[in-house]
Amino acid sequence: SKVQVVGATASAASAASAAMSELGSQKHGHVCRVLMRKSPFADADAFDPGPETVAFLRENKVLVIGAGGLGCEILKDLALSGFMDIHVIDMDTIDVTNLNRQFLFRQADVGKTKAEVAAAFINKRLGHLGAKVTAHVGKIQDFDESFYRKFFLVIAGLDNIAARRWMNATLHDMVDKTSGEPDPSTIIPLIDGGTEGFKGQARVIIPTMTSCFDCSLDAFPPQVNYPLCTIAETPRLPEHCVEYAVVVLWEQRFPGQKLNRDSPADMQWVFEQAKDRAATFGIPGVTYQLTMGVVKRIIPAIASTNALIAAALVVEALKIATYCGPVLNNYMMYMGQQGVYTHTFPYQKKDDCMVCGGAKLTLNRPKNSTLQELLEHLGAHPSYQLSRPSVSSTSGIVFMQNPKAIREQHEYKLQMSLKELTQADPPVFTEGEDLIVTDPMLPTRLTLQLYLTD
Repeated sequence: SKVQVVGATASAASAASAAMSELGSQKHGHVCRVLMRKSPFADADAFDPGPETVAFLRENKVLVIGAGGLGCEILKDLALSGFMDIHVIDMDTIDVTNLNRQFLFRQADVGKTKAEVAAAFINKRLGHLGAKVTAHVGKIQDFDESFYRKFFLVIAGLDNIAARRWMNATLHDMVDKTSGEPDPSTIIPLIDGGTEGFKGQARVIIPTMTSCFDCSLDAFPPQVNYPLCTIAETPRLPEHCVEYAVVVLWEQRFPGQKLNRDSPADMQWVFEQAKDRAATFGIPGVTYQLTMGVVKRIIPAIASTNALIAAALVVEALKIATYCGPVLNNYMMYMGQQGVYTHTFPYQKKDDCMVCGGAKLTLNRPKNSTLQELLEHLGAHPSYQLSRPSVSSTSGIVFMQNPKAIREQHEYKLQMSLKELTQADPPVFTEGEDLIVTDPMLPTRLTLQLYLTD
């Protein structure tokens, strides 16, 4: 009867209300509300609402790379979103200039390691939710493949392009393709974010399935470097004075000693020297903040932009872990300079990408160009941007950057033309053969096929 239907509906609504009320009292009740019921936004075939999905979210390990401005926000958002087994890697120590936006740190933490302080703060403040953050102090290159295989996904909050490239290439290299096709169980998603002032970006990288970080390498502006002749003879900018203190004066005053960019004492010395040089040439504007920015290549950061991008990254992590909504496809840009504007689009894979394109390059070079010019081309090309490439052939070493003794043995080849190298007796390499290129920027080696043109 109609009365019975109404009664049944009311009873079901009451039961649902009671269930939701119970969820609200649970840890992460707001997240459970999303994961315990069906959603019109989720893929019906992939999303399975219920306790198992909640348990999966809580049990899987997530790795955050970087505990700076973006990393602090990511750690907080993960802990509040139901992730409980969180790990963080960072090699830096806390500087007083970090305190205005890296909110997990306090004045008393200056000089301590970022990863350990950030982990301790989250564990103390959000430990009652079950979140546990484990700190790892060091470079990402210090950890081997077995370490990274422990994680379900990786979130990168880095301001360092070299580190982002290394992590991207490592996760791609870890995909098992022995059967001819990628093994899905070996694919670890990388969620990458970055900010600069009022601009930011978030992207989802699924190794072998989407475009990778190196596919968009040519979209990044080149790093600013100042010619030595300018900073030494005709400085015009405060940045020139700081660079001169780092490149010239430090070596003169402390020969053989490396400048510690995380040392307040070293930074103060550079600042004082740059200020004196600026006074000599009548150049205003040298401040400690500017000195830090030039020496550490600091990218301008705004706390609200970090918060926005971190939120986007963690939402994508939640969707990847639970299928509760469509995953970003695959690049989101945020532009807040003149309002609030976002643009999402699928960044296309590049067929000649060094990482996801098969790590194989084919280059045509003039036969009279030198080996030195080839190495410079690999470094200057926006799609490659190698830092110190070494090359070897089936015949042996073409050129090797390190160790110094081996480099010196092969330096005579740098001014030889590629034609001369192929026609030497015996040939240093042959045209079209697979040359092996290694570089500190990448954890894997590349295959280069070189063809000579007139």
